[in-house]
Amino acid sequence: MNNATTICALASALGQGGIGVVRVSGVLVGEIAEKMLGHVPKARYAHYGSFFHQDGSEIDKGVALFFPAPHSFTGEDVLELQGHGGIVVMRLLLEATMSLGAAAADPGEFSKRAFLNGKMDLVQAEAVADIIDASSQQSARCALRSLSGEFSEQVNTLTQALIELRVFVEATIDFSDEEIDFLASGEVKKKIEQIETDIQDILSAAEQGVILREGLNVVIAGKPNAGKSSLLNALTQVPSAIVTDIAGTTRDVLKETIHINGMPLNIIDTAGLRASEDKVEQEGIKRAYDEIERADVVLLVFDAQDKTPDLSILADGLDHKPILLIKNKVDLTNDAVGVADVGRYTQLSICAKQSKGIDLLKQKLSEIAGLNHTGEGVLLARKRHIVALESALASVRNALVQLDNNASELLAQDLYHAAQDLGSITGEFSSDDLLGEIFSSFCIGK
Repeated sequence: MNNATTICALASALGQGGIGVVRVSGVLVGEIAEKMLGHVPKARYAHYGSFFHQDGSEIDKGVALFFPAPHSFTGEDVLELQGHGGIVVMRLLLEATMSLGAAAADPGEFSKRAFLNGKMDLVQAEAVADIIDASSQQSARCALRSLSGEFSEQVNTLTQALIELRVFVEATIDFSDEEIDFLASGEVKKKIEQIETDIQDILSAAEQGVILREGLNVVIAGKPNAGKSSLLNALTQVPSAIVTDIAGTTRDVLKETIHINGMPLNIIDTAGLRASEDKVEQEGIKRAYDEIERADVVLLVFDAQDKTPDLSILADGLDHKPILLIKNKVDLTNDAVGVADVGRYTQLSICAKQSKGIDLLKQKLSEIAGLNHTGEGVLLARKRHIVALESALASVRNALVQLDNNASELLAQDLYHAAQDLGSITGEFSSDDLLGEIFSSFCIGK
């Protein structure tokens, strides 16, 4: 990468702290070090001394670290100034570097330069942000595996297999007049089927990784006074929602996040579903249906005194997502707490007000997510990875059809598209727009 711009940013958290870090990367690092430190530090050694303004006045005392290109995080010359973590001191250090020619870094620009300079691939760059944003030990471990290259290695191995297979298929096209049919031996079909299986395995692991990274969206729905808000409070163990005997207390969407076995669980309480003339309540009900449509799991709560749930209050077209029937307030009917199959649904009998049956519900939600306790084999992935893997899988399956139809040219084309899709995951084939979208979500200084 040939980038003449030198960038700088605060690499530590905003606010006061014992230590604050200013990071500088680019061609002017040596010149900036000479003027701010009086010398260019020895590579990868910690140097204690003073940091100076351009006019020679002292800003702070601290530790300077110099990482010459290409052996640095970005692949460029990098200087880190570790001073006292006061807001004013950090601002003065940043102003001093900018007065010497550095420009303020955009979000994720250091990681973007690392990617463009070949220091890491796109999956590893995203893993840097995922480690910073990790909300549990399990997600941090999975992100570290991606940073170490485990995800990329699996994708690159499959991409290479697709490329080699396509080269072989295209070579057979050139010898189509020969009496030997190289594609009829069954070996090609066996290899494509193995690639199909491998992509499906990675896709399954990545889908679990998306849940681990973003959380399972669980919407609590039902009629007014079914105990939806009590269920939210029981799950979070915090009185987040107002609970009264007045129907229609909840008018808006209320969201809380908890963790089950390291998995984020985004719990969403919604307004009671019923016909209403109240315009405010009508808006709350509309928002409830919007959340139900976006949900990964729907908890349909009903009063145990009603005996059976009213499924008609849910919108049509929800057959594709899990719906758990929550028979609440069993303390009023003396029904036992437990789990039962009711038709094609699973029903849990609970008492949210007394937190009875909540552990059963958490266990069921963990089963739906499909996560194991260790996260072993899970790849901390993003939605774009899922889209690319699904597209590659579709192309490979279509390639099997073309092989059966003896359509060599179309077979080669499908294998090409599958390789392109997988290559977009690691960044081997990525547009500038995609890179801008990915790195803009990073924090400043990364």
